[in-house]
Amino acid sequence: MFGRMMNSFYYGKSGKGDFKKEDLPENRWQLFWEMLRVRISGLCRLNLMTVLAWLPTIIVIARLFLSIISITVVSGAYTEYLATGVISEGISETQIAALQEAGVNDAVSMSAYTSEFLMVTVSQTLLYLIPCILITGPIQAGVAHITRNWARDEHAFIWSDFKDAVKENWKQGLGVSAITSVLPLLIYTGYQTYGQMGVNNKFFILPQMLVITLGLVWALALTFMYPMMVCYDVKFGALIKNSIMMAIGRLPQTAVMRLATLLPSLVCLVIFYFTSSIYALLAWGAYYIILGFTFARFVFASYTNGVFDRFINAHMEGVEINRGLADPEDDDDEEDEGNVNLPDDSVTPPTAE
Repeated sequence: MFGRMMNSFYYGKSGKGDFKKEDLPENRWQLFWEMLRVRISGLCRLNLMTVLAWLPTIIVIARLFLSIISITVVSGAYTEYLATGVISEGISETQIAALQEAGVNDAVSMSAYTSEFLMVTVSQTLLYLIPCILITGPIQAGVAHITRNWARDEHAFIWSDFKDAVKENWKQGLGVSAITSVLPLLIYTGYQTYGQMGVNNKFFILPQMLVITLGLVWALALTFMYPMMVCYDVKFGALIKNSIMMAIGRLPQTAVMRLATLLPSLVCLVIFYFTSSIYALLAWGAYYIILGFTFARFVFASYTNGVFDRFINAHMEGVEINRGLADPEDDDDEEDEGNVNLPDDSVTPPTAE
């Protein structure tokens, strides 16, 4: 009985997501919601199976927010102490003595101390995140393969197909995650450096904005990198180039997809900002532990499947397009589900609509 339970957890039920031809969705919006309804439990199982790779990232980010809460409370309590001489519950005598030894004797110096503390804490957090993000690349490649199939109403075994996709794409996945892991620290450092230089010379605002723009472009390109990695046999340089070109060419749509997956995080952070409630952070962490990572990959897969069909697959001979959608001319022949050879420069950048 235990064996059957574990087999069901890892592999799911074969054919569970398949439609009859007459019941196929007519557009990608319908396909997304139908597949999400059918595969929601599978996404949860896949998320729980892979969340161990994300736990270090969750812990480091949680530590950052706890530090923010702590310094905010201490700053308010110490400012009140300076004004009234009364020690509140938010600060201890030891902390007061430490602040006084550091030369924090008024509200202005307390504000400067808080700002410096936050800058150092953020820098340390981004440094700690480098190995945390680095290890997630191969895992994201495996998840991208499973969600790609599910998003177009094709079956995938959670464990075996995931393992095969990781084995086949781990090098490129690790390369993408290596770049992604160091970019936040580089962007933050560049932003702070040019910001300080821009105080006396407004010219440095331009490179400061350029640093932010490069970071945003990379974040948008990540929407395409892992799906393209598992769909096509393409060299690493071409993978990066084509993903960036598609992100720029489909800028409004890609930005909307990114914001849609970040909506739960934004809600939790807004609640935390206005209430300082620790429960908002706990809900945020619980969402990503149960569903968040694979749900984001499923949204990206649903979006990129359509983009690839329009700008790549439609121009490649013998590649089936619009999988999972109703097609009156569709026959019973099934195309090969393996990777398709994609020449380095075969992707023509789409134009923004």
